[in-house]
Order: sequence, then structure tokens, then C-alpha cells
Amino acid sequence: MRLGLLAIGIGGTALVVLVAWFGAQAIGHEVLEARWAIPATIGLHLIQLYLSGIAWRLSVGQRLPRMLVYFRLRWIRESVNSLLPVAQMGGNLVGIRMLSQRGVPGALAGAGTTLDLTVEALTQFAWTMIGIATLAAISGDKSWLPWVEGGMVTMALGLLGFVLAQRAGLMRLIEALAERLQRVFPGLSIESVRGLHAELMRLQANRRALARSFAVHLLAWMLGTFEVWLALTAMEVHVTLAEALVIESLGMAARSAGFVVPGALGVQEAGFILVCGLFQIPADTAIALSMVKRVRELSVGLPGLLAWQWSEGRRLFRP
Repeated sequence: MRLGLLAIGIGGTALVVLVAWFGAQAIGHEVLEARWAIPATIGLHLIQLYLSGIAWRLSVGQRLPRMLVYFRLRWIRESVNSLLPVAQMGGNLVGIRMLSQRGVPGALAGAGTTLDLTVEALTQFAWTMIGIATLAAISGDKSWLPWVEGGMVTMALGLLGFVLAQRAGLMRLIEALAERLQRVFPGLSIESVRGLHAELMRLQANRRALARSFAVHLLAWMLGTFEVWLALTAMEVHVTLAEALVIESLGMAARSAGFVVPGALGVQEAGFILVCGLFQIPADTAIALSMVKRVRELSVGLPGLLAWQWSEGRRLFRP
């Protein structure tokens, strides 16, 4: 918790410094100019969440609960990860818990959510590669190539390590740790983690479901292109869809790299400054674009946190 609060402090300070350095008044004016586009960006993001819910359901491989339940739980997952100091992991644990409360066996909920996270990370890598390929096609200046290549190699190695760890028995390690904890705390139930590895290997063997989940996640990432295009158009900055694609894909890659900072405070803004600079878009406009995304994030995330607390409260007071 202390580390999370420290990360918020550092990220928040970096954000304030960036806004002050590039002009709070100019940034605020541009955000106000884009206000008519914010409801549309919220709508687009809800579609992205629905698609992510479909992909999660495909990974778990269960027809029940219904699709609207997966959508609501995916909304809560993202709200917790985006707005609370949980290093992008707490929301996934909340999702596993709430999924198991709705009739999905604990081991299956955990394995399916782990697989969903893996597929989502792989699709983001593919989406970032699409952005780099698009940038290479539309830009004559290749000075950006070395730092982008370095970032992609790091990202690829991290993904490879995560997948290999799963295949090597990462879930077995979690099962073993749970059994040791049960010896210390006899009242602790480990039924929800027993069989995690076997379930994950079974789900990974379903190539058809994996391919469908990959395609749906990739479509969800692609919709972010229209969010960037709408926001910049509202600020009277005219970009092509190809340029918006590059800004969104590389900007979100920068945000993901700052996962240890809650909400990627400061990291997201710095990423957009760098990527928008490739198209001669001023830094204050890049920060304003990030602020529009943050307004959308709060508009979707705060109700998501309330929905989570309402759900937990109902269970707490249920006879």
C-alpha cells in the first residue's frame, strides 16, 4: 500500500510538472474544446469493454454466467486497475473472486482470467507492431526507430517469459504456496486454487477459442484509433486515421510500460508527448489528448468502483 501511495505521489508530481511546464491554461482550453467528443469516447470505450468481456468469456470457456455479467465484471476489473493503487493486478483478482461467486469454479475462473490477461497482452504487442509498421509506411524520418525497437524487444522478452513461466508450472507454484499457507492457517480454503495448472493447460489447448479471443481483443484495441481521431479533431488538430492509429497504439504501449504507477500518471502524458511529436503536434495538445482520455477514464471508472462496492455490499448484508 505504501509503495502504491509513493507511486501515486511520484506520478502525480510528474503530471503536475508537465501540465505547468507546457501551460495549464492552454491545455485546459484545448480540453474544453474537445468536450463535445467526450460522450462519444465514453461510448467507444464501453464498446471496447464489451468486446473485452466477450474475449474473457471465450478464454474461460463457460456459457454461464451471461454475457452482460462478463461485461459488468470486466468494467469493474478495469475500474479497479485504473483508479486504485494495485499495480494493474488488483482488478484481476476482484474479477476472479466475482466470477467464482457467480458459479464458475475457482480454479477455472483463475486459469481463464490468467489466459485472458495473456491473450490481451499478446494482442497489445501485435497492435503496437501494427502501429510501428504504419509509422514506418507514412514517415520518412526514421530517427525514432532505435528507441522503439528497444521497447519492442523488452516487451517481447517480458511476454515470452510470462508464457514460458505458465508452461513451466507457475500455477503449480501458486498451488504449492496455498497449501503451505493452509498449514499455518488451517481455516484457509484452497479449493479455489487447487487444479489451476491443469485448468490453464486445458484452456490453452483450445486453439479455436484462443484465436477468437485474440481477434476480439485486437478489435477492441483498434477502436481506440477513433477515440484519438475524435479528440484531436475536436481540438481542431487534423490527423489522418493512420496517424491516429500510430498515436493510440504507441501511446497505450507507453501507458502499459508504466503499470506500476496507478493510472500511469505522468507516464501516459510523456508517452503522448513523444508520439504526437512525430507528427509535429505540440506538447500541450498531446497532454490535452491524455486529459480527455482521463476524463473518459473517470467517467467510466468511478461508476465501476461504485458497482463493485454495491455488489460486495449486497453480498455482505444478504441473510
